[in-house]
Amino acid sequence: MNPPIQWVLNKMPASEDRHLEVMSLPNVAKAQAFHRSFPQYGPTPLAKLPGMAARLGLGALSVKDESYRFGLNAFKVLGGSFAMGRYIARELGRDVSEMTYDYLTGGRLKEEFGQATFFTATDGNHGRGVAWAANKLGQKAVVHMPKGSAKSRFDNIAREGAKVTIEEVNYDDCVRMAAAEAAQTEHGVVVQDTAWEGYEDIPAWIMQGYGTMAGEAAEQLGERPTHVFVQAGVGSLAGAVVGYFANRYSDDPPKFIVMEAQIADCLYQGAVAGDGAPRIVGGDLQTIMAGLACGEPNTISWDILRNHVDAFLSCPDWVSAWGMRMLAAPVKGDPAVTSGESGAVGMGALSAIMEDRGYEELREALGLDEGSKVLMFSTEGDTDPDRYRKIVWDGEYPTL
Repeated sequence: MNPPIQWVLNKMPASEDRHLEVMSLPNVAKAQAFHRSFPQYGPTPLAKLPGMAARLGLGALSVKDESYRFGLNAFKVLGGSFAMGRYIARELGRDVSEMTYDYLTGGRLKEEFGQATFFTATDGNHGRGVAWAANKLGQKAVVHMPKGSAKSRFDNIAREGAKVTIEEVNYDDCVRMAAAEAAQTEHGVVVQDTAWEGYEDIPAWIMQGYGTMAGEAAEQLGERPTHVFVQAGVGSLAGAVVGYFANRYSDDPPKFIVMEAQIADCLYQGAVAGDGAPRIVGGDLQTIMAGLACGEPNTISWDILRNHVDAFLSCPDWVSAWGMRMLAAPVKGDPAVTSGESGAVGMGALSAIMEDRGYEELREALGLDEGSKVLMFSTEGDTDPDRYRKIVWDGEYPTL
């Protein structure tokens, strides 16, 4: 018998909500303009699944498919590239609007800025995005990956010219390693979406970069979703998406549901405690949802989430595997979506909520019914092709 999804409705006391401004529409517009200057840029598809929606008893279901982002098979490059652009702009005393792709890849950047070394920790997707951007901009990148990281993800980062290692520690310890090395390196910069005291600018810029994806989805939908499902590791993606839609629809925001890998459910644990303070989850954090295997929350995102999320879900690995198979083999007439382990957990969770009577209380609390218009984000494609095929083709992590 598979372990159930654990869930809790958000009853935490509200804070002053001062970090919501990070994801203001003007801030996101700057990120969108930055990304549009890249020749590789194009909005990723919004897959509309009317057949799946009808099967689940919903009014509409849309999935933002990030497997097409910049040819990198994941959304993460949006955050790392924009943070690097903002950092360079600040160092030069200029506005990020001047940091176009042509400028950043031209000879003037080297003359005026020189060369920095960007350090980061990653399960794969963020590091690949940072390495890709550093390579394009003529900068250096050093990437540390936690133990258990897939060789395919390691190889993708190495191909971008970064110095990359797989360490015998978990993700959060890799973050500390990257930060320590950056501090000891001339012109070293840590580019991480995990915020902590004294390190908030770059994580905020990364979140704004993710806003490009959220903004695209809103424009493609053309109407307000009633429910937004978004997954979380440290919470930066979730904070970015929730913050953007809370600002865009401030008078009538959607209901927000955040899913985490059960082995690394620090946000869920904070919501269970209910006092508004973040919680930390330790250990090896081994899960198929490698992009969500983070036990220490981004403090900026946590502040947004505690004020705006309706429910936090702690999801075992089978939930993601179920979602991967559903998106790969959808209802006839719906488009297929190649969604990796960290991208499909929303689909699995939504299906369980709508089809399993054991989650009826949650379904009713969230008001999910035939009038609901649900938006979710498939944040990666088959970034670990072997694992993807084992789950989708061979049936690993079955739903029992």
